[in-house]
Amino acid sequence: MKKTLLVLFAALALCLGSLSAFAATDLNTASAAELQKVKGIGPKKAEAIIEYRKKTPFKSVDDLDKVPGFGKATVDKVRKDVSVGSAAPAKPAKASAAK
Repeated sequence: MKKTLLVLFAALALCLGSLSAFAATDLNTASAAELQKVKGIGPKKAEAIIEYRKKTPFKSVDDLDKVPGFGKATVDKVRKDVSVGSAAPAKPAKASAAK
């Protein structure tokens, strides 16, 4: 009985751990290290994505073609591995000092 439970627990842990490998990487929230796990995105492209999203959050995966170093072929190659979930939170506007 203990052996069966141990095997089931190990199988469950393995399944849950492998689910993250199938999750798409969010272009608006992923770190450079997370972006580099996507086949076709190296350190330079990861940094380019992060610099682009600081100015303009991604609205769709197609926005990648606006990032330096990305063309249609590269966007098509990584499309299945990336997603656009939530945009980065907007920075609050500075209050006007004059009243």
